[in-house]
Amino acid sequence: MIKNLLSRYNFHYPKILVYMLQASEYNIRDYFIWHWRVKNFKRVEQRKHFVKTAKSLLLLAAAWLIIISIIGFAVYFLWLGALNKILFFLIIFIVPYILAYIIIIPLLIIKLIQWPIEYVIIYKARQRLKNHKAVKIAIAGSFGKTTMREILKTILSEGRKTAAPSLNYNTPIGISRFIKTLADDEEVLIFELGEYYPGDIKKLCNLVQPDMGIITGINEAHLQKFKKIERTIKTIYELADFLGDKPLYVNGENELAKNNAQSKHIIYSREGVGKLKIINQKTDLSGTSFVITNGNIEVELKTNLLGLHQIGPIAAAIDIALKIGLSFEQIKNGVSKIKSFNHRLELKTDSAGIITLDDTYNGNPDGVNAVIEFLAGLKNCRRFYVTPGLVEMGIKTEEVHKQIGKKLAEANIEKIILIKNSVTSYIEQGLRENNYKGEIVRFDDALSAFAALPHLTVKGDIVLLQNDWPDQYQ
Repeated sequence: MIKNLLSRYNFHYPKILVYMLQASEYNIRDYFIWHWRVKNFKRVEQRKHFVKTAKSLLLLAAAWLIIISIIGFAVYFLWLGALNKILFFLIIFIVPYILAYIIIIPLLIIKLIQWPIEYVIIYKARQRLKNHKAVKIAIAGSFGKTTMREILKTILSEGRKTAAPSLNYNTPIGISRFIKTLADDEEVLIFELGEYYPGDIKKLCNLVQPDMGIITGINEAHLQKFKKIERTIKTIYELADFLGDKPLYVNGENELAKNNAQSKHIIYSREGVGKLKIINQKTDLSGTSFVITNGNIEVELKTNLLGLHQIGPIAAAIDIALKIGLSFEQIKNGVSKIKSFNHRLELKTDSAGIITLDDTYNGNPDGVNAVIEFLAGLKNCRRFYVTPGLVEMGIKTEEVHKQIGKKLAEANIEKIILIKNSVTSYIEQGLRENNYKGEIVRFDDALSAFAALPHLTVKGDIVLLQNDWPDQYQ
């Protein structure tokens, strides 16, 4: 309580509030939930930092104007004698508390100004895309969208001029700004559809007008926002509703996605897709290989991506590539060029010979299961699993994290490093309930854990960094 109180009284507090709004994507509800949960405002900017944009700088200027105005009025009335000293100091004391709420007023004014501007941008993007002759592919799902986007883009670029938004441009305004950059001669456009609330996928489908789609999977990611998994399923399957009889690929290795698919949908997995069958799957630290066959031809493929779970998305991309006219030779070249994606099971080896698998952008149960499966298959090495747990699991928080503990115990991972959070006790419980024989090491924060790792590891050790913990969930 005292720490929370004192942490508000520092020069950076206004910037911290604007950062909290920025990191919450200016969603007022999410901002307030975070604000009410914070115990020490000095520890808010741990994972990311304030980004200077026109909107954030305007809000920061407004925050300081509010502070100066309140203090100025208090000083003025004290000078007039209309305010006693006790009331004056009370006003000064509550300024940070008032600011946290009043800052919403300039935000609403900015949003009011932004709305018609963004409406015009999105409208123009929709009209431009309607006239674009490219094949438009939309990707929806609780996880794996960015990986699928990059796999598709890499393979299809071997035979068609292909474009896709960079980074995580998966909102109406982000996609619209990408559309503005198009040259209009693209043959394939790939869109990642972000979902945070019911109706999001429908809105994005109305914008991009996809010719085909992919559902990468459904799980508890964002369950805190959706409340019920049924709402998540319905929202993601808005893509299927929009496509109707147009092709929709569904991840057959994900139970919720597969169970809600219809007979007309195309199921893909590491075993194959449609008439394409996959055999001889192998994976290790050098990459993943497999043979794909349609009965008449067999093609051996190799990718730098790690894990057998990558084969299913590649199979779906191959089937799409064949449908739009690429040859097996072009596909083989494309698969060989797929590189590991930043912070998604990305392999790094340091000068001491310690191998790090950076999976810090992978924060969902299916992704966790996939990397534990990959770790379990690695032999003759000592394995470290470093995690703060997963966020936004909602009512499934305890169940999901106990299951992670169980999977780790079954995989016999030698060292589990837990970065203390509200969920790590459940991972530890799952480990103990399943007779985990390795060592559990605990750290209060990620920085302490990362600083200690060089002293805990030796040449040949493998360190898996699973997820990070966003500031708003501290």
